[in-house]
Amino acid sequence: MSIAEQSAVVRRFNRSYTQRIGALEDSFLGMGAPLGTMRLLFEIGAEPGTVQALRARIGLDSGYLSRLLRHLEADGLVALTPDPEDRRRRRVELTVSGRERWAELEARSDERARALVEPLTARQRERLARALAEADLLVRAATVTIETVDPLAAAARAAVGRYVAELDRRFPAGFAPGDPSPADASELSPPGGAFVVAVSDGEPVACGGVRTVAEGVGEIKRMWVHDGWRGAGLGSRLLRHLEGVSHDLGHRVVRLDTNETLTEAIAMYERAGYRRIERYNDNPYATDFFEKTHGA
Repeated sequence: MSIAEQSAVVRRFNRSYTQRIGALEDSFLGMGAPLGTMRLLFEIGAEPGTVQALRARIGLDSGYLSRLLRHLEADGLVALTPDPEDRRRRRVELTVSGRERWAELEARSDERARALVEPLTARQRERLARALAEADLLVRAATVTIETVDPLAAAARAAVGRYVAELDRRFPAGFAPGDPSPADASELSPPGGAFVVAVSDGEPVACGGVRTVAEGVGEIKRMWVHDGWRGAGLGSRLLRHLEGVSHDLGHRVVRLDTNETLTEAIAMYERAGYRRIERYNDNPYATDFFEKTHGA
């Protein structure tokens, strides 16, 4: 199927689905407001926080978001207050009336979803649920952005913290590398290195770094992908991105190490053309070592 045919399938699904869920109605689910306003109400109720975080999570233009918030505030559904941690920012939360409206929205949304699947057989409903779960993952994967950041920035620290927690769960003897030091960060910063974070809806979902370990030789470090994103191709995309970073840093060869328990990572490296080599560092957690020549 060509890209044009694939795009046509997506557009046909979009037209069909938006009609059936009531996205074209002025009063979404009979709630007295369009879909955009109700979606914003839902997001605020699901995860209260700052306006800045809300904007990053749902990807709305700041002007449009401000207009929607003013409408919700005028209707007594949300309250905007200064953020205690940084009074330059504003927090947004539901009022008592807002929580009542949110509960009603939840009930009506569930009712509409049930009505959509009810005519199907149990087997068809199962097929639809699996297909939609995969479609949701792949559509979100297509919107992930990979950004170069300071390795000591908040997003980088959050991603590395999750990386450490996962390895601590999976390694038989645990994993406790300690907090990154300024020296560690400098190795993953220009001119000899770089650190990237993959972001979806304002949240870090993957990360990785590259550092120079010898003349013309780079090493990929701290590569992690959120387990909820496994199977979406994000790991392979991140690996290709890090290889590109390594090439741009002037490396002819890129290396990496891993632990034998991370079988899915090892399989990905081998599919990507990495070959096994002898141990090249003193990392006590590493059992398997790989190398790839750029352009190979």
